[in-house]
Amino acid sequence: MNGIVLLSLTVILLVTFVSTARYPYQQVLQHSRIRGRQHGPNVCAVQKVSGTNKQYYANCKQWYQRKICGKSTIISYECCPGYEKVPGEKGCPAALPLSNIYETLGIVGAATTQLYSDRANLRPEIEGPGSFTIFAPSNEAWAALPAEILDALVSNVNIELLNALRYHMVDRRLLTDELRHGITIPSMYQNLDIHVHHYPNGIVTVNCARLIKADHHATNGVVHVIDKVITAVTNNIAEVVDTEDNLETLKAALAASGLNTLLETEDKQYTLLAPTDEAFKKIPEETLTRILGDPEALKDLLHHHILRSAQCSEAIIAGSSMETLEGSSLEVGCLGEELTLNGKAIISKKDILATNGVVHFIDELLIPDAAKTLTELGKDSDVSVAIDLFRQAGLDSHLVNERVTVIAPHNNVFKDGTPRIDRGLSNLLQNHIIKDQLSSKYLYHGQVLETVGGKKLRVFVYRNALCIENSCIDAHDKKGRYGTLFVVDKLLTPPTGNVMDVLKADNQFSMLVAAIQSAGLTETLNREGAFTVFAPTDEAFRALPRGELNKLLGNTKELSNLLKYHIADEILVNGGVSQLVRLKSLQGEKLEASSKNNTLQVNKVPVSQGDIMATNGVIHAINTMLQTPAKTQERGDELSDSGLEIIRQAAAYSKISQRSARLAPANSKLVPRRRQ
Repeated sequence: MNGIVLLSLTVILLVTFVSTARYPYQQVLQHSRIRGRQHGPNVCAVQKVSGTNKQYYANCKQWYQRKICGKSTIISYECCPGYEKVPGEKGCPAALPLSNIYETLGIVGAATTQLYSDRANLRPEIEGPGSFTIFAPSNEAWAALPAEILDALVSNVNIELLNALRYHMVDRRLLTDELRHGITIPSMYQNLDIHVHHYPNGIVTVNCARLIKADHHATNGVVHVIDKVITAVTNNIAEVVDTEDNLETLKAALAASGLNTLLETEDKQYTLLAPTDEAFKKIPEETLTRILGDPEALKDLLHHHILRSAQCSEAIIAGSSMETLEGSSLEVGCLGEELTLNGKAIISKKDILATNGVVHFIDELLIPDAAKTLTELGKDSDVSVAIDLFRQAGLDSHLVNERVTVIAPHNNVFKDGTPRIDRGLSNLLQNHIIKDQLSSKYLYHGQVLETVGGKKLRVFVYRNALCIENSCIDAHDKKGRYGTLFVVDKLLTPPTGNVMDVLKADNQFSMLVAAIQSAGLTETLNREGAFTVFAPTDEAFRALPRGELNKLLGNTKELSNLLKYHIADEILVNGGVSQLVRLKSLQGEKLEASSKNNTLQVNKVPVSQGDIMATNGVIHAINTMLQTPAKTQERGDELSDSGLEIIRQAAAYSKISQRSARLAPANSKLVPRRRQ
């Protein structure tokens, strides 16, 4: 009980403290304070990345995952910024002594910056009166500089070292709550700007260097320790690209698309994922030539390489989805020291800062769906088998540069084997190509779509499904340069006639056809409409007791009433049933459709063959006659004369149906009949 109360109080304190922090850095720092409270006052929880010297204050997500960039972290507890331990006391109860900036550099672990300030004759200024902010590179940051650069700066006491240090300084106090995302601050070196980014995960960067120890007060200013030595930025993104030798193809593409103007603008910040010349060479020549020669596809390609905000690598500690100018998203993450895009470590050079954003070099071209043909879109995807079938059937020309929508069955549909291409399958596949580029979110119930094969397909909208004839869309659209892919759960069956035509063409319904005609329902099922027929097979009729069948077939009114109970006045396909669905029958009573183990049921009677499509409805075969709610059973031993006549008619229809294969569903010979 006490543990529950303590946990509740901790949660309340955490929510209270974090909600009072105005900016992400303060929120994360306060979260770390809450995590460290049990170790004493002013103790913060710190996540240290195993095998490195990197450490972070922990936000909620990273705390529970215990990982940074895929690497495990160790939780340690240290004094929060501005505090120190006192021997014999718990936690960090004492505030750090307040000294000038020069002395504070030594206190916070920036001894190398302190040393170089002395050598460059900057010490008198940062010891004396004034109000300054210094972004002080850590000792490790100085050591990481290339030897030739470091030697040029510090081998002699010269103006270069002083200029470099003054570029790290601002002539006023700036705490992290003033370091807002996207601002620029004039430095003390020729007023050249320092570029600040304050990210939602609490990380703050200046010129893409991370603040690793922030907000250390001094008598004459503030010290922030950063993890890199920063240099002045003068070029915009377009100029960065123009000065690089291995971005020649990108330069030409940007010029052809007119995007140079966008990358020169200073009023917005972007991240350019710049594909190198080697990245372009990895693309098949035919594909690259097509895209470079198509202004719309080229624009989509280049926009897909531009993120809508500046993203420094130091601010990425876990994968997150980022939107591109093209409108789709990229998963930008990290694995150890490497940045990743969609899980692949393809960034070869990172954090080239520009006045209007950041450039990262990538070794692979990122082709968005919007720049691909349907063939390219479907290749190596979950509809690759269907795309190959279209190719084998000679229909791939429709998939290259025509405005079409392809209804593509998922690869799982063909798990038992790929059908052989013949005339029938080719005709069927033509009716999986719609003569327009559509989006599923604009489809509506009752809409009619025309295929390149000349068929009319209907759209059915259900509570939890969107279907075209008997095929239901089971994934998001894949929109390409000209066409769109609808991923569906089965090969669709275009209707081949009305309900009566379809029943007559199938000899399993011979007794039903005779019964419908005897009951006077032929005209009803011949007319335009929207019917769902739960059609009793001959087996269902024969399963009835002899006396009941005798009475039923001898009584036209009762027969009509029973048959109407098997017919609903709306169309319900198998994929539209994810929960109990109640349908009004022509008889007036409700039918209950449900799905169990992927098998459609009506009134708990399983459907033996579902989704037999007709122009005015759908037929589901059942091997058990449905009983109307008020049904009473009377048994007899012999059939009446009218009953015998219906049986004789059924035999005749059975023979006729064997000669009517032309009315059978188009794919009945292509794939085995599905039992549902």
